[in-house]
Amino acid sequence: MRNRKWPGRLAISALVLAVGAAYADDRKHDDTDVKYQAGGSPLAGEEMHQNINPKAPPMTAREFQLGKDIYFQRCAGCHGVLRKGATGKPLTPDKTLANGTDYLKVFIKYGSPAGMPNWGTSGELTDEQVDLMARYIQQEPPTPPEYGIKEMEANWKVIVPPEQRPTKKENNLNLENLFSVTLRDAGEIALIDGDSKKIVSVLKTGYAVHISRMSASGRYLYVIGRDARINLVDLWMAKPDTVAEIKVGLEARSVETSKFKGYEDKYAIAGTYWPPQFVIMDGDTLKPQKIVSTRGMTVAPEEYHPEPRVASIVGSHYHPEFLVNAKETGKIMLVNYSDLKNLKTSTIDAARFLHDGGFDSTGRYFLVAANASDKVAVVDTKEGKLAGMVDVGKTPHPGRGANFVDPQNGQVWATGHLGDDSISLIGTDPAKHNDKAWKVVRTLKGQGGGSLFIKTHPKSKNLWVDTPLNPDAKVSQSIAVYDINNLDKGFEMLPIGEWAGLGEGAKRIVQPEYNKAGDEVWFSVWSAKDKESAIVVVDDKTRKLKAVIKDPRLITPTGKFNVYNTQHDVY
Repeated sequence: MRNRKWPGRLAISALVLAVGAAYADDRKHDDTDVKYQAGGSPLAGEEMHQNINPKAPPMTAREFQLGKDIYFQRCAGCHGVLRKGATGKPLTPDKTLANGTDYLKVFIKYGSPAGMPNWGTSGELTDEQVDLMARYIQQEPPTPPEYGIKEMEANWKVIVPPEQRPTKKENNLNLENLFSVTLRDAGEIALIDGDSKKIVSVLKTGYAVHISRMSASGRYLYVIGRDARINLVDLWMAKPDTVAEIKVGLEARSVETSKFKGYEDKYAIAGTYWPPQFVIMDGDTLKPQKIVSTRGMTVAPEEYHPEPRVASIVGSHYHPEFLVNAKETGKIMLVNYSDLKNLKTSTIDAARFLHDGGFDSTGRYFLVAANASDKVAVVDTKEGKLAGMVDVGKTPHPGRGANFVDPQNGQVWATGHLGDDSISLIGTDPAKHNDKAWKVVRTLKGQGGGSLFIKTHPKSKNLWVDTPLNPDAKVSQSIAVYDINNLDKGFEMLPIGEWAGLGEGAKRIVQPEYNKAGDEVWFSVWSAKDKESAIVVVDDKTRKLKAVIKDPRLITPTGKFNVYNTQHDVY
């Protein structure tokens, strides 16, 4: 087929439909969902072996390297590092060789009804790159290197040993109202004083910091980049700074610390996308102690998966346990850290593909989105078992979710969605409202799809929902806010991007975050690396602009984490 000339647009359309049918999933994806899942991977820069398949079309070493780079920048998030399938279908040679280069070129260029982006006609890839990728995915997939204790220790640094650190706080900062702000494309975080709105310091970190987490005591800040680099920051120092760091793999998203009484600050844990595993470390030095692989069987239909990525981790308040969520297998592991040499793990079958979530208002129940399954799993961390599986909207993405009292339904936890404009409110009070527990008790209509975070505060009557990935600039540059006591009224739209007073740029509004007092909400105004960004502070009671934080160092601000709220799971 390689040299065949297409007879016309009709033939191309027919082949597009055939390819779409061949690769069709049992659900539809919208463009926002797919592009979010297909984000770039730090593995693009890793040296890998070129596996020659004699049946595959020829590629030079340079072409193979270019194909690898494009694959990890565009495709690995959906199809997996080993191309065995994740939220997207498998692209291994046993499937791709049978289709041939021309068939695959059409698939890549025009996309498919199942959600494959039209990489060629959208202008993302040139015709030459489309041809390159059609040949690349017929080669044997290159395998990234593994990463064990030896590799971790080679990248482990204790900059200030525990015995040389302060014995008491040496600064005048109100640490409970300090914010750790991700400067995504700069590979940094900014520590911002929530009282003065001034930047305290900017610290070098890993690339595209995903989250910041607090130790149980509130002294240590743990920051993890997508390149799996962790920074341990001591907030007691005269000027808070990194005191230890480690690289725990090649790609990662999650870090957490031990919270159970008697284990405060004792351990930290990080989960990686590659290799598919998690590592438990000493909490005050990041010295790696125990690595556990997540490779194994999926939930029904019980198939082996070679790379279940660790998407999120939380620390239990009821037992010395970490809840580790393996994305592709849909398994939630309760890892007991009381005895690392005799590690005990309980496994809960939830649903594919586990992503992010948070606790209910009591801290007993953990709710986590299985985003590509359109479900939320509920774990009773006291009893150590699944409490419920809830069908929600399309591709839930709660961040940590939002807890509040619905006037008609009692205590609820809420999530927004990447794939539609709904906000699902799930009942979370089995003691007083058992008939409504672990069910969607109300659905709100939002501005649109593309939501990443939803937020409220125990002292607030407002519910804030962002939509930074919505394709409509008016929607992505604003925020929807609901009156919790009058949810049927619908949302008010606030033009946060306009309030920032910036020039050109995307100005996507992302992640509402409260201050400790619960009377201010902070929003990141996220533009490109070469454009001005800002943080906008809104008075929660009046919904009026309170402050705009601008600084040349605020490069691509995204996530913001208030120390007190993060330490105490307030959301």
